[in-house]
Amino acid sequence: MKRQLSRKRKQCYFCILFIVLVFGLTACAKKSAEYEYVSEEHMHEGTWLVWPHNHTAAFEYYKVPENAPSYRDSLESIWVAMTKALHTGEKVHIVAYNDEEKLHIEELLVAENVDMSQVDFFIYETNDIWARDIGPIFVHDQKNQKNVIANFEFDGWGNKQSHDKDNGLAQAVADAYGFDIIQIPELVLEGGSIECDGAGTLMATKSSIASKNRNPDKTLAEVETTLRKYLGVTNFIWIEGAVGEDQTDAHIDGIARFINDHQIFVCNKEEYKNLYRNVSNESDWDIISTAKNAKGQAYELVYLPLTKNVITTYGVQQKYYGSYTNYYIGNEVVLVPQYSDPNDAVALEIIGKYYPDRTIIGINCANLLYYGGMIHCVTQQQPSP
Repeated sequence: MKRQLSRKRKQCYFCILFIVLVFGLTACAKKSAEYEYVSEEHMHEGTWLVWPHNHTAAFEYYKVPENAPSYRDSLESIWVAMTKALHTGEKVHIVAYNDEEKLHIEELLVAENVDMSQVDFFIYETNDIWARDIGPIFVHDQKNQKNVIANFEFDGWGNKQSHDKDNGLAQAVADAYGFDIIQIPELVLEGGSIECDGAGTLMATKSSIASKNRNPDKTLAEVETTLRKYLGVTNFIWIEGAVGEDQTDAHIDGIARFINDHQIFVCNKEEYKNLYRNVSNESDWDIISTAKNAKGQAYELVYLPLTKNVITTYGVQQKYYGSYTNYYIGNEVVLVPQYSDPNDAVALEIIGKYYPDRTIIGINCANLLYYGGMIHCVTQQQPSP
């Protein structure tokens, strides 16, 4: 009996020691990281938006929809709604194509009673509107205790459209606002291709980072080394994704999102079959469902449905379902994609349960989805100093 108790006691000690080591190593790795990606739910100084304009390069990839207004006219009501929702809780930094566009935007926002002292304009010609991918990615410099810009290379989602102007936006912001900038030419990376839980874990698709049209000469281990160095992550969840599925090659923010360091939003396995148009990659769902965080603990899955119906835009069925994981967390609000679908209300209710201290605001983005994106794709947070 004494031997049994002694053996159990030893097993207990080993368990405690293992837990202490895991927690300690994770904390040490995070503390020793030179830079750290600040997760979206942390306090923002502001949000960056790139306002739609008719000088877009989007039609190099997408067909011009029949009977549709101009690119700007089709989309800018979404930007008005985002600015109106965000500006009471943080600054809204708007990238306007030129001074003429700035005046146009000001008129729209004033008409919606937006407090213009909360809006900051930055004049810069862009190729397109995807702030998540082309805007400044802010990381925290641990040594100097300040936010800096991590300037990864941008290649137009695998050279699918012109991107010469977009690739210079982060540098232009750094120059104009006085941010230090870290040049990272060795890795092609878009902001929408990474999802971090704020506690050391990064989730991503191989198709949008470790692929032939992004970083063809890099192994997955080499990609991870760069991400560890500049984002401060220590643990990785890689799913295959789908090359050629869309312009982004299946960014993670339309597939699954961390709610925190122990819960993940994702659709159920049956719906996951409808997530991609051209492939059915159920093994990706299995990877997400069995993923563990940096402490070695399994994540709890919280099911967030896709739309009930395929999306219809400009009177044409687009042959795919809408995702609600592409929401954006502001200081006071959560902006959730809506599609005039029966599941819109379901998604708002589910997301609201996990962000009780924020107002949940739905924004119809069916027109935006035609061009391959949703709310998270066109927003980029700037953390508070």
